[in-house]
Amino acid sequence: MSRYRLYPTPEQGKSLLGHCSDARYVWNLAVEQHAWWKPGRASAPGYAEQSRQLTAARAGNAWLAAGSQTVQQQALRDFAQAMANFFAGTHGRPTWRKAGFHEGFRIVGKRGQQWDVRVLNRRWAEVRVPKTGWVRFRLSRPVPDGVKSYRVTRDRAGRWHVAFASIPGPVPRPGNGEVAGIDRGVAVSAALSTGELLSCPGLTRREAARMARLQRKFARAKRGSDRRTEVRAKIARLSVREADRRKDWAEKASTSIARRFDVIRVEDLDIRGMTRSAKGTAGQPGRNVAQKTGLNRAISKSGWGLLVRRLEDKAPGRVQKVPPAYTSQRCSACGHTAAESRESQAAFHCVACGLACNADVNAARNIAAGHAVKARGGDPVTGPVNREPQLALQGV
Repeated sequence: MSRYRLYPTPEQGKSLLGHCSDARYVWNLAVEQHAWWKPGRASAPGYAEQSRQLTAARAGNAWLAAGSQTVQQQALRDFAQAMANFFAGTHGRPTWRKAGFHEGFRIVGKRGQQWDVRVLNRRWAEVRVPKTGWVRFRLSRPVPDGVKSYRVTRDRAGRWHVAFASIPGPVPRPGNGEVAGIDRGVAVSAALSTGELLSCPGLTRREAARMARLQRKFARAKRGSDRRTEVRAKIARLSVREADRRKDWAEKASTSIARRFDVIRVEDLDIRGMTRSAKGTAGQPGRNVAQKTGLNRAISKSGWGLLVRRLEDKAPGRVQKVPPAYTSQRCSACGHTAAESRESQAAFHCVACGLACNADVNAARNIAAGHAVKARGGDPVTGPVNREPQLALQGV
């Protein structure tokens, strides 16, 4: 996707919000229809039947007819595709869309007919939106050729974006035979086997303090008040700023790694399971809930999943996942595995050979080698190495 910042006028903003509302309304109606289906009942209406129902609804409701039929019809097509993906087992079941969180709609068609783009100068261009007109957007890079659809979205901070559907080609393989291992962590977001330490930028200390003040202010504000709405908008602007920095870091880091290495190896981590809540239930309450919550938040802010996902997009077929067991306790020089070698979060000192280096870099080197270390350490061929040396048997 090629995304650009959209700058509508106040009147155009109202029209775009109306399109978002119509698309969300039609989508939620389709979700409700399919939610009523139970085994033994007649099948839920498909796209053709829902299209006929939409035509009848537009004829009987002036407020729905005032919206764009193109936007509403496309919402039904998107829902039909989402259900097809669900039954194919590639995606989850379509769920409800909420105002303020899911603001967007999609336009599909041939450029020059259903929609179009015109360049004003080297910095600005305009996109034609049904029943809205020409809306300006920042031309940060040329619009790709062969685009057949675009999506208009509004984030929680009130910013509008237009994204043209275009899948870029993969990053060319360098052909140098180099293998990179990446160890992901909290203190260091990504450590490379080459010794590089990459940290995902977040909010500055001043911004984090302001965020904490705003969250306390938001908790004290009365529900439904103007003050609460204003504070929520300020929190959203800080949150999207942090998310933008994380995405920018992931894009730049993944591009650099894909350009320099032929093979990229990462740990096969279950991030969803690692960030699951520890609060438990009323009958079995969890322990150290606050500490686990802080760890979950730190993992999410480090961009673990985003980095690997972008690497797989830019270097398809070159990203390999290895078991993460004991990669932080195994010595990358001699292969000895011992928990005592990990002196601290950042220090690794092998108790067997004396190797001293950064703990994350040592783990990244093990990942680069693709070692599947077992509980007793060592490779499947050489056998365990963390055991007492055996005296050689003397002649019989």
